[in-house]
Amino acid sequence: MVSRTITRADLCEAVYQKVGLSRTESSELVERVLSEISDCLVTGESVKLSSFGSFVVRSKGERIGRNPKTGEEVPISPRRVMVFKPSNVLKQSINEALTDQSS
Repeated sequence: MVSRTITRADLCEAVYQKVGLSRTESSELVERVLSEISDCLVTGESVKLSSFGSFVVRSKGERIGRNPKTGEEVPISPRRVMVFKPSNVLKQSINEALTDQSS
């Protein structure tokens, strides 16, 4: 399996090729969508994209961690983290693609 990272430029190019907008409009559209998702997550809202998955912000409390090198206990401050939960449709598509490749 070839590992490849999709960039914003790749997304813009895909919109340009498949939707038919100009390159500038395609780039603007991708930036606006990503900006809207980011803004919602920053305010603590969840973002659900049907047939794709959900982005959720969770709060983690303070806890004690350990420095693996010294073994010293270190407090880890409370923070918010973003998690992605793929939809069942996406999981199924990924697994079907995997079985198609191995055949």
